[in-house]
Amino acid sequence: MDSAQKKLFELLREAVSRTYLETHSAPEDIGNWKGEEITGFQEDLFEKTKGRVSEKWFYTYFKNDADKLPRIDMLNLLSGYAGYKNWNDFKQANSEVKSGTNRTGLKLWYSLAIIPLAFIVYSLIDFDHTYEFCMVDEDYGEPISEIALSIKVLVEGESPIYMKTDSTGCFQYTTSEKTIRFVIQSPYHKTDTIVRHIESNKNAIVPVATDDYAVILKYYSSGNTNELQKRRKQLANLISDEAQIFQVYPNSSGIEMYSKEEFINKLTIPTSSLKNIRILDKRYADGKIVKLKFSTQ
Repeated sequence: MDSAQKKLFELLREAVSRTYLETHSAPEDIGNWKGEEITGFQEDLFEKTKGRVSEKWFYTYFKNDADKLPRIDMLNLLSGYAGYKNWNDFKQANSEVKSGTNRTGLKLWYSLAIIPLAFIVYSLIDFDHTYEFCMVDEDYGEPISEIALSIKVLVEGESPIYMKTDSTGCFQYTTSEKTIRFVIQSPYHKTDTIVRHIESNKNAIVPVATDDYAVILKYYSSGNTNELQKRRKQLANLISDEAQIFQVYPNSSGIEMYSKEEFINKLTIPTSSLKNIRILDKRYADGKIVKLKFSTQ
């Protein structure tokens, strides 16, 4: 990375450290954090953003001098944790170089004169906007990079535009429209329609729900027992041992309570009931699900 990028990333590291130190105890320099401090930060990051960084990532970018900037989705995630909308918002807030005060009056006069003109010009011109979105697993907060997701951009009065996410789980789209609508599709994720406005959602992280039925069916049909066991371990790590798990029946006909093991069994057997599961509510504490409600359609 060049010197300007390096300086900005150092400022981001400091902002992340300050945010964590507001409610936790740790060395002021994030590069001096170790075991418990790193784990505490990972949990605080997930609690505030539903995103995660691995310990390996932490050592690569926060404890050592990296050769290049992290991926844009990670920069967006950390900027959000530090109180900014995204990486672009952080750069704009930290890249402004203020001049001396000897020309303040003249600059103010020019500003007052040019603002109305700029507003008129802006209102008459349709500028192109570049949207960038990064898809992450809804439960784990990790980028969906192993497979490319299909993106169908919906354009009013025109045929849809079809795209794919790249190797980082992200995609870009440039248009003069200030609002974008697109559909996310994948064999192993639930289809969802996303609507975002350029002013508040540039470079947004989009949580995507896994289609457990399709994933488990893939493991069973391929005889891939290793991946099946891996999925069970992932679910076991995600759900607290004391989690309250309820199945809500339609028409207020009652509820049924599940243990953690019973629910994991339900999610790792490809029955028709799994295919129709709909998550109604999920609550997290310390990075784990502590309460979950679901129904079957």
